[in-house]
Amino acid sequence: MPKPNGFAYTATASGTVHITHHNRPATTLNGSRAARFLEEVTAGDPQLVMARWTGTYKHGNERTARNPPRNRR
Repeated sequence: MPKPNGFAYTATASGTVHITHHNRPATTLNGSRAARFLEEVTAGDPQLVMARWTGTYKHGNERTARNPPRNRR
């Protein structure tokens, strides 16, 4: 499975974090969630952390889940 890519974030002076995916807004974090995110993103792989926080990362089963055998007739 390829690593996630295309994520970026900007932290504002007011403590808000905006996360984008391929220049499209993915999520906005405020308060304690933004602080936890900033701690995690500096400690680990930033792309993976942003993908996990936004819920926008692939699990590898998208193609098979689209047309499961139980729905075929």
